[in-house]
Formats: sequence, C-alpha cells, structure tokens
Amino acid sequence: MTDPAPEPEHADGHADTAPTPRVTPADAADAARLVSFGLQPKLAPARDAEYTELLRRYRDEPPFARLADAVATGLGLVVLEVSTRAGMALAAAEDSVFAVRMGDYARRAGADSADRFLHGLAHLACAAMAFPRPEDLADDGYIGRISVNGVDSFVRQACRRLEERAEADGENTDPATDAPGLEAAWRVYARRSATGATKDARRLAGSTTGIIAKAVAFLADSGFLQRTGDDAGGTYRTTARYQLQVRDMAGSAAMAELLELGVVPVSDGTASLLPPQDDDPDLVPDAGLPFHS
Repeated sequence: MTDPAPEPEHADGHADTAPTPRVTPADAADAARLVSFGLQPKLAPARDAEYTELLRRYRDEPPFARLADAVATGLGLVVLEVSTRAGMALAAAEDSVFAVRMGDYARRAGADSADRFLHGLAHLACAAMAFPRPEDLADDGYIGRISVNGVDSFVRQACRRLEERAEADGENTDPATDAPGLEAAWRVYARRSATGATKDARRLAGSTTGIIAKAVAFLADSGFLQRTGDDAGGTYRTTARYQLQVRDMAGSAAMAELLELGVVPVSDGTASLLPPQDDDPDLVPDAGLPFHS
C-alpha cells in the first residue's frame, strides 16, 4: 500500500495544517446569484443587502471571486468591474444569449437604412457629450449630463464643422468611399428635420430629436442613464455602468473624430459650442443655445 504523501512543512519544520478552502454548491449558487444581480443594471447595490454582501465576498474571498467570474464567462459575459459603485458590471460577448446588439436595436427603431444610420450616430454623440474629455472618462466620480435637445445641437454643430471642412476642400458631392465616417454622416443628419411637425405638436419619431429620444430611453432602460427631468426634450445623468461602457469604446475612430471637431460639450446637458465665425440663425429651438465659453 502506498504511504500517504507527507504534509507540507513551513520553514520552521511544522506541518501546515490550514485547510484548503473548498467551493461548495452553496458557493456556486451565491456566485450565480451575484451574476444575476449584475444582469439587473438598474439595481443599485446600496439598495439591496444581499447584493452588498455578495460584492463583499467577491472582494474579500478570491476563490468566490474566481467562481463568479467563471459563471459569468460560461454565460458569455465579460466582467467590466465589480465594486460598490457599479455593482457587478457586465458586458455581453457577441455570442452570448444576453447580447443586445446595436443592429437589432436599430432594426427595431426603424426599417429605413438612413434611420438606422442616424440611431448609431445618436448613440455615438450621447457618449461623446457625456464624457467629452479623457479626464472625465477616467474619473470614477465624474457624472456626465446630457439632454435630448443638447445632443441634437451638439451633432448639428458638428455637421456645420464638417460642411465647412468639405467646402474648404472643394468637395460639393458625396464624399469618397475612403473618407472618414462622419464626413458622410453630416449630410444625412443635416437634411433631417430636428422635430418634424404634427397637428398636436408632438415630436416625430423620425426627426433627429425623436431618434435621440429613443436612443437615450434605450440607454436609461439598460441602466446606463438616469432620467432627471423633462427640460430640453428630456435630461439625463450618466451611471457608473455607462462610464465603463464608454471607456470600452473610447478608442473608436468615429468617436475620436467627433471629439476632434472642436465642438466642446459640458456636463450640464445643454451642449457648449465653441464660438462660431458667424452668427447662425438655424439653432435648434428650445435647446438653450448658444453657450460660449
């Protein structure tokens, strides 16, 4: 019969009798419970004692943290952060059953390809306006503020900058296929009405502010924004989860190009525009513009 292996000894010669922590079925259930909390983006950890306790276990018990990470990975989820401010912030991989693909969202938003294009631009503009500077995106305590009319004004000012750039380059037709994405985008956006018109003065869904309103409502339903009021078409503040998501997309060429246009938004949700060369009478109604720094 084979003799049992000797127990490991410390440097002083004494055997190490500390038991190795073992994962139990109850631990697995708790780890899955933590992941389930992470899939409820509107749930704040401070409002749920069980959620807070599971976050503590994740922080203080490495075996439990590894187990929770493994559960998330098995479900096709990426753990962005686990903290008391963000909870268990998760992103879905492309092949995850929990993935909410922007293409699916855009197809639900409208069948027209131009509408889908504008919805994507609206989401890009919301992110750029919410966190306009690298230091804002890096600061965990920073809270961005946006409004529907402010985002629309932000994009329209960007459109004017792009139009000026195209005219300076002598381009009067549609841009070449190798031109930057926003160079093609500004014509589509600028041609669309800001609000549309109905007999009862309702905002048309296909107008640019209607598209932005749908985009921010989607972000609020996903736990990325919190609605704070009805002014300027609807005002919103960012959440820790949105900051994490925008950090992930901050290196995209389209977002970098939008920020480099010199259209400088601020965190009061109204959009702060750099002084234009000439007064522009075509500002979006009720946007509270212009604000010049």
